[in-house]
Amino acid sequence: MSMQDAATGVALWRQVADGIERGIADGRFAAGEKLPGETEIAETYRVNRHTVRRALATLAERGLVRAERGSGTYVETRRLAYPLRSRTRFSEIVGAGGREPHGQLIDASEEVATRELARELALKTGTPLIRIESVRLADRTPICVSTTWLSAERFPDAGSVFASARSMTKLLAHYGIRDYRRGSTRISAAIADASDAARLDLALGRPVLVVDSTDVDPDGKPLVTKRSRFAAERVEFLVENS
Repeated sequence: MSMQDAATGVALWRQVADGIERGIADGRFAAGEKLPGETEIAETYRVNRHTVRRALATLAERGLVRAERGSGTYVETRRLAYPLRSRTRFSEIVGAGGREPHGQLIDASEEVATRELARELALKTGTPLIRIESVRLADRTPICVSTTWLSAERFPDAGSVFASARSMTKLLAHYGIRDYRRGSTRISAAIADASDAARLDLALGRPVLVVDSTDVDPDGKPLVTKRSRFAAERVEFLVENS
């Protein structure tokens, strides 16, 4: 391939990427909408499908579109405004934004409390815990992956309950806990590992916001502690003073 051919190739995929980006900006492709298929895009721009794939990959790396395996490529939705307050409920936050909240169980297992987890849950080191891995979505879009720990004695079969309820609020209600609040929140940044990137439909190397939190009952007794990894390009945290 000559340098001229290479330059032309670069110009072509950039032209396709720029055209799709303009379509997103002017509203021809709405947030959450499925883009035309690769073949249709290739015919529109009179390029081959390899060129289209490169353009879409570039847009995905920039967080403008998201490819769903076996389904197609979708325009990323607007960032979810996510308030951090004493009563933080994923379902309420997503619902208030006009989107449908979903929770999916990835895995549930038993383990014993490390010193750090025991401190967060006010338990003894070595106490049996249930660990729940889950992903939470707004409409079709994965927002965060969470690892949650809670007492196996106080919340027996919590994994099965979550699999049915698909909500931590509903899980706690199942055990008679109707109200709880956020006891502590710590936020840091990281790069998504391969597992989280796959679950969040992110390209490798994309950033995540890590939220370590502990929820307590009205008397201040710890209920659950969790580590949530949010797709940084899909949320904006709002710190609300109470």
